[in-house]
Amino acid sequence: MRAGITSAEIVAVGVLNLVRSTIMTTVAGARDIGAALAEAGVSAIRGAIRAGQEIGGDLGTTAREAIRGVITATAEIGGDLAQVTRSSAGGAVKTAADMGGDVALVARRAVEGSAAAAKDLGVDVTKLARSAAAGAVEAADRIGTAAGRAVRVTLGGSIAGVRSLVADVPPPATRARRRTRRKPPAV
Repeated sequence: MRAGITSAEIVAVGVLNLVRSTIMTTVAGARDIGAALAEAGVSAIRGAIRAGQEIGGDLGTTAREAIRGVITATAEIGGDLAQVTRSSAGGAVKTAADMGGDVALVARRAVEGSAAAAKDLGVDVTKLARSAAAGAVEAADRIGTAAGRAVRVTLGGSIAGVRSLVADVPPPATRARRRTRRKPPAV
């Protein structure tokens, strides 16, 4: 029986439960539940990812389970799942970048965690996965062009049964190139 339980699974379950209980405690007396949940979710995810790296855990797995914990706690409190999912996924991507981690992997795992939480709770999987994807892409775009591109490519396919997650996420604003007409050659 012991051989079937890996240290990664123990860490994953611990992260899920720790993040969930942290959010429940943090938001318990807040007046603006939505803002408090979003802030607490991002803080809990950042802390979980940093702690995961310190103990040598997989950042992707940590991000996935932390997102699940945040969404589960939000559902229990009655907060806006889409808003919290979006900000939490963005916080996970930014934290991964701050730590020199793979932002595309963390973005993918954050979306997978949101889909898993949605399935667990019986809510719209596509809606939460798209919210996570939007938050991850926004955070990656703020990091830089290469990060934004990597996250878009990673999330462009199918993740946890949800297709084209970034179809509705607009690319970052770019300057329009000026086209100049060439004069026809003199004959």
